[in-house]
Amino acid sequence: MLFCMDWSKFAFDWNRARAFLVTAEEGSLSAAARALGQAQPTLGRQVTALEEELGVALFERVGHRLVLTKTGAELVEQVRHMSEAAARFSLIAAGQSQAVEGVVRLAASQAVAAYLLAPVIKQLRDHHPALEIEIVVSNTSSDLRRREADVAVRHYRPEGDDLVAKLVREVSPAHLYAAPSYLKRIGHPKTPEELADRACVLGFDERPRLLQAVRAGGVPVTDDASPIRVEDHLVQWELCKQGLGLGVMMEEVGSRERRVRRVLPQAPPLVTLPTWVVSHRELRTSRKIRVVFDALAEHLTSL
Repeated sequence: MLFCMDWSKFAFDWNRARAFLVTAEEGSLSAAARALGQAQPTLGRQVTALEEELGVALFERVGHRLVLTKTGAELVEQVRHMSEAAARFSLIAAGQSQAVEGVVRLAASQAVAAYLLAPVIKQLRDHHPALEIEIVVSNTSSDLRRREADVAVRHYRPEGDDLVAKLVREVSPAHLYAAPSYLKRIGHPKTPEELADRACVLGFDERPRLLQAVRAGGVPVTDDASPIRVEDHLVQWELCKQGLGLGVMMEEVGSRERRVRRVLPQAPPLVTLPTWVVSHRELRTSRKIRVVFDALAEHLTSL
């Protein structure tokens, strides 16, 4: 017997479901509105309309946060699957475009974005003026599968059969750098021990990972060697250039900066990481994505 679907009963509004999902993940209407770039009242009306359409309560308010009801917790998983399917639908559709025009989202760390991308972006715009480049700057990894970016520069081997990756540099070393004025102020230390006794290492936060890397690189700094800390790597690098302490930077950037000198130039690098250019497999069939991917890989290989 042939089963016939009664399509007339389907009047599902995806925008309402998306509003529900993002509110559940963000924990409040205000945070969800910021994430979606919408007004909070508009988003609230969408969630309320979905509750009325389904005849169930999806949230209850606990303090300043919205908490899923039991029914909401069951439904949010289904909507999350729908969101993933919608993202995949968009990926497949985007992968069919052969025109070198429109937006390509390129994700990179602060240092890579600020100091290494400008030449290749200029090249791309010169050759493809209809191409728009949106740079996603973050020291955390963007999710290519969820379209947070189309192409990314990463310093670790990506995993997943649905990703296309190209190793462009097997080793990207990072070293300690300092302004000449700072090295003069601390007496131009010649050994790792002298450097550890006198220097301030500009840190990221109170976690010991950076100092552990410095120690692993042969400089026996103590746990109190980072009295100046800032999460923003570009601010940290600027403090280094202005003589406030030692900064850690990849060699491709540090060797081109005239206002700093590599500290203990004979010492081995603090960190050696690979550099990969990554895209989603389906996006790799899009000509505009392929053009950006190939140009970026060629540029980073040549550094």
